[in-house]
Amino acid sequence: MNFITKLKAAFGNPRAMEKTHVDDHTEAIINDIEHEPFAIADDNVLYAGLNELGGYYFFQTVIVGTFHTKTKKGAQLKIIGDGFELDLNSDMLELESDHSNVSNRNISKIDFQIEAIDAAKIAKENIQKLVLTSKKQELSFFIYDSTDEEE
Repeated sequence: MNFITKLKAAFGNPRAMEKTHVDDHTEAIINDIEHEPFAIADDNVLYAGLNELGGYYFFQTVIVGTFHTKTKKGAQLKIIGDGFELDLNSDMLELESDHSNVSNRNISKIDFQIEAIDAAKIAKENIQKLVLTSKKQELSFFIYDSTDEEE
C-alpha cells in the first residue's frame, strides 16, 4: 500500500480505509476500550453483559465499529449456542447509532429483553455465534477469545 493511500485512510477516506487490512481496524477498536469484547465481526466489536432490573432481565450490548442503524422497528439478536437457539427482540423499537469522534466508528447501544430461564444460558462458553439484524443489515459475531492472541 502506498504512502498516499495510508495518509487518506488516516484522515478517514472510506475508499482508502477499505484498502487497509480489516484486522487492523478491528484490533484498534479492541485496544481503545478497556473491557474485554464479548464477540467480534469483520469491522465491529460487540461488548455485552446480562443485567437484571426489577425481576426483568436484559442482555445489554454495545456495538463499536462500522455498524450504523437508525430505525423505528427495533433490532433482533439470534444467539446460537450449544444445543439452543434464542431469538431476542430489542427492548426499544426506536434505535439510532451515535457517530464517535474517532474516524469511521459508530457506537450502537441496544438492550434485548430476555426471559429469566434463558438468561442462565448466556455464557461465553455456551455460545457459538450471535446474529444481529437491524433493518436490512445482518452482522454475524463470533465469540472473542483473548487467549488466541496471547499464543
